[in-house]
Amino acid sequence: MRNSRTALSLAAMLAGCSGSGAVEPSAKLPVHTGCFVADSNTVHVRLELAVAPKERQKGLMGRESLAANSGMLFQYQKQRGPDYSFWMYQTLIPLDIAYLDEQGIIGNIRQMEPCESTNGARCPSYPAEVEFVSAVEMNTGFFKANGIGIGDRLKLGENNCTNR
Repeated sequence: MRNSRTALSLAAMLAGCSGSGAVEPSAKLPVHTGCFVADSNTVHVRLELAVAPKERQKGLMGRESLAANSGMLFQYQKQRGPDYSFWMYQTLIPLDIAYLDEQGIIGNIRQMEPCESTNGARCPSYPAEVEFVSAVEMNTGFFKANGIGIGDRLKLGENNCTNR
């Protein structure tokens, strides 16, 4: 679930959650293939695409696992500021998040821990700390294990991953 800067947005998002706290995994989203390109390697990935506000809001909530080299790509129509944040309310698995600019270049990577609170207001948020237009959530440790860091790039489409 995503959290913006305003309390009103937080309240609106929480109002849409069920009283039981139970969350179903995201509806079947389109999956795109792509790759992260670093200085020394190319890592192929499969990313569920979350574009609509409700898709981005739900994100990976309720998931008990995420396949290796799989994640979720959050795309926005307009650039988001450094204060825009993600949170882990009702997210069960630890994740890494990379914030990307218009060219897919990573501006920041953060680790996010699941929030066990039943009250979303008690969950920490993870501000981007950079301007971004998309973000990618992967299993925790994915970026470090694959030598992917700030300045590296995400390319979408298998054809774009054959040549660096």
